[in-house]
Amino acid sequence: MEKRSQWGTRAGFILAAMGSAIGLGNIWRFPAVAYENGGGAFFIPYLFALLTAGIPLLVMEFTIGHKYRGSAPLSFFRMNKKTEWLGWWAVLVSFVISTYYAVIIAWAISYSYFAFNLSWGQDTEAFLFSDYLNLSVDPGQTGSLVPGVFFPLILVWLITLGVLFKGVKKGIEAANKIFIPTLVVLFLIIVLRAITLPGAAEGLQTFFAPNFDTIMNGSVWVAAYGQIFFSLSIAFAIMITYSSYLPKKSDITNNAFITGFGNSSFELLAGIGVFGALGFMAQQNGVGVEEVVSGGVGLAFVVFPQIINEMPALNGLFGFLFFFSLVLAGLSSLISISETYVAGIKEKLGLSRTAAVGLGGGLAALISILFSTQGGLFFLDAADYFINQFGVAFVGLVEVVIVAWFLRKLTDLQNHANGISDMRLGSWWKISLGIITPIILGYMMFDLFRQNLMKQFDTETGNYEGYSDAFILFGGWSVAAFALAVGILLTLKRWHASSLKEEKQGKEEVV
Repeated sequence: MEKRSQWGTRAGFILAAMGSAIGLGNIWRFPAVAYENGGGAFFIPYLFALLTAGIPLLVMEFTIGHKYRGSAPLSFFRMNKKTEWLGWWAVLVSFVISTYYAVIIAWAISYSYFAFNLSWGQDTEAFLFSDYLNLSVDPGQTGSLVPGVFFPLILVWLITLGVLFKGVKKGIEAANKIFIPTLVVLFLIIVLRAITLPGAAEGLQTFFAPNFDTIMNGSVWVAAYGQIFFSLSIAFAIMITYSSYLPKKSDITNNAFITGFGNSSFELLAGIGVFGALGFMAQQNGVGVEEVVSGGVGLAFVVFPQIINEMPALNGLFGFLFFFSLVLAGLSSLISISETYVAGIKEKLGLSRTAAVGLGGGLAALISILFSTQGGLFFLDAADYFINQFGVAFVGLVEVVIVAWFLRKLTDLQNHANGISDMRLGSWWKISLGIITPIILGYMMFDLFRQNLMKQFDTETGNYEGYSDAFILFGGWSVAAFALAVGILLTLKRWHASSLKEEKQGKEEVV
């Protein structure tokens, strides 16, 4: 029986956890969300959400993984055999995300190269959609492969699977010890350059200026919880899997606080860099900062190339640093996302790590080719919207409700964490997970379903992004349903004998 892998150092685990949390969304999602929800005033509900949902959920998932010593499916199986399906749902959501997340990293690799000669030209929007992605088919059609996306995608998977083949200590930990410090240094350089540009002060004023009237708006608080929830890699099965590799004596609570505040610090750093650059762009074009604010793919691959074009010096170097930062942030997250299903199928089927990486990672890599076609962006957009909105959030809601309300495991988990942590969990932790988080996530899910059902029957607004009913059904809803269905099917298969033998040992360890 293969001995369970372990992290080499506590710092290695924290860097890996932060590497998972710090991803593309920190750079292109948080600044826009903060600006749209009150600027500086948004940090009040954001901090409240971090302390009542983000860190409590991190502590819960760290404790589940550490106590039950398995991947997410195996940990839930050992907690209660009737909840194994929940672990598989989270794993399958991560699997789907990995298939298209890899493609965005491939874009960033291409743009790192384009940056040296500013190959995107003046019309950066036309370059992205026409010249680079060759988006010349209708939604639902694939068209042919796009070489400029396909070949970098191969490199992304070679790096990711190569790291996973090497294992936890020599692969994931070693990679994150390089990726995360390098990412922080590069982004500090980017921020220092951004805030010294003409107009940067106006951009930062726009970002930090507090609009306290928004504090009484419920949607702002929901946005804060949503940002924290999606930013910290909660309900992806990642944190359960990573914490299962911790030694018996590990300070779980402090690890969660370090990971949570480390992730939020990087988000704040990203906001400063992004809005400093947007302030420069606004001044160059003689418009207000609010007119150039953007988020998501548009910010990274359309707006930032425009900003880089207008810089007074070292445009190519700044562009390379920015897009290479996206590559590092993306790779550290993709590695963690992929480890969830590698660990799950390894334990379920009794495979070696090499075989599990080849099977799980190889299948994800093959599916990701779909997103490197001419119609790949449409498939990516629909899959990302539905799996993120109706996959991750729904799994998170079900997870906390089952653990807190149905299994009533919060006291057991609290005792386990307190037994090995310097910082003891008090009533705030149980109140947060038992009351606050389920209510907020429940409202988020209710509102999402309400909005999407209204769009289905509203002939004026139509579906998400105006996609056809057929494409929304097969490219959106079916993707989220696929993750749930396959998770149930995997639950029906018996665990390999080696995992069941470990169960007795696991129970002895958690006493």
